[in-house]
Amino acid sequence: MRLWRRFMIALARSEAVTDFIQERAPVSKLARRFVGGEDQGLATATAQRLDADGIRSSLFYLGEYVDDPMMVRMNTDAIVAMVEALGQSALDVHVSVDPTQIGYSLGAGLGRENAERIGAALAAQPARPRNALMLDMEDFSMVETTIALHNALVEADVPTAITLQAYLRRTEDDLTRLAGAGATVRLVKGAFAEKTARAFTGRRRITKNYLRLAGIMLGGDARAAGFTPVFGTHDDAVIRVVAALARDNGWPDGSFEFEMLYGVRPALLKSLAEAGHAVRVYLPFGRDWWPYAARRIGEDFANARFVARALLGR
Repeated sequence: MRLWRRFMIALARSEAVTDFIQERAPVSKLARRFVGGEDQGLATATAQRLDADGIRSSLFYLGEYVDDPMMVRMNTDAIVAMVEALGQSALDVHVSVDPTQIGYSLGAGLGRENAERIGAALAAQPARPRNALMLDMEDFSMVETTIALHNALVEADVPTAITLQAYLRRTEDDLTRLAGAGATVRLVKGAFAEKTARAFTGRRRITKNYLRLAGIMLGGDARAAGFTPVFGTHDDAVIRVVAALARDNGWPDGSFEFEMLYGVRPALLKSLAEAGHAVRVYLPFGRDWWPYAARRIGEDFANARFVARALLGR
């Protein structure tokens, strides 16, 4: 599984593969499966449709590991424009951002400047209970940087949330500090490959750690601190355990969220909403869809069959 994941990450970061795949019309159904639209207008329409079913969105403008200053500027401009447009809607959204898409691949100063610009745009919009700038977590090299950015934005009164990955051994310490500070944290299993000294390997071990971390997120100390848990998972068994743990610990429905990727298990997401849970979908949009889709494919080897059929135009 680690080799498959590393292979797909390499394909995601290859400009040649990205150009080849995105220019082929037969694979466009890959984009339709995982992406909410090519532009802001289509993404907003998708978010409104989901909202009508009681499903919130976490909008993500596609583009990651960018090392071209012009692309960084274009990404940042597009995200700011999206935030300003969303301020005119009644949608309750997270705006997800990868630090490397807004300049951190070129330098911390540029990345921080662009993050503050996006944060200022979000803070200027009408306040809604759960609107936030959600920092996505990338590979291990970005963990410290992303946590530092989160803390700086929170100190500047920007509504900011952060993603942590259960496969990393350090996450328990990071989560404990953030929970005690009353942060909003989205917990995911993690889509990257890392050395065993830094990470748990194997689905069973990662799931076991995910549930242990969920116990911290749904503990009494976290609730007393004003912590907001978001559980990014498509795993039925994990969802059942988390829901039971929340109920046993006195967390009412709506005080925590389940989040899933757009195009993955939509029926399950809708059923959770109908059962009274707060749910959210991670909704990417834009033209540069292949790097994102490749990482989704890398999360499950079974998805290789889907991409093979798409490449053959079936």
